[in-house]
Amino acid sequence: MTKPLDDQEQFGLRLGLVARLWRAEIDRRLATFGLTESRWLTLLHLSRLPQAATQRELAEAVGVRGPTLVRTLDRLEAEGLIERRTETADRRTKSVHLRAEAAPVLERIEATAAAVRAEILSDITSDEVATCLKVLEQIAGKLGGTPRAMRPADEDR
Repeated sequence: MTKPLDDQEQFGLRLGLVARLWRAEIDRRLATFGLTESRWLTLLHLSRLPQAATQRELAEAVGVRGPTLVRTLDRLEAEGLIERRTETADRRTKSVHLRAEAAPVLERIEATAAAVRAEILSDITSDEVATCLKVLEQIAGKLGGTPRAMRPADEDR
């Protein structure tokens, strides 16, 4: 006989589940436009960084390993949405830049994400969201999450 999980035990399980479900809903809606999760997440993260990122920085922001990101970047570059440039200070390092052609794709991603967010949070108060954000920030801090990772991108601009 198993004992029921207490609230703290359930918290981590539900947190992971909610994150997966949220991303899956955005992914489902963007799939109709031919966007895979890896592609839309990479474009979204790149658009929210305060400046062009190295491939390593972008992989860290997206939460994948470098070799995994390279395949996604190859595809995005072939589609004309990004370009990689060799850094003059270190020719081994490449920075990733959005191209103007990415703007309509990013608008679609942002609009879809905003629609999902509005639906999900429609009956949750601003105070409840603020409390949740505070708790998540505390947890991230205990797990070694960097302050930069927890700040909205527009605070860096």
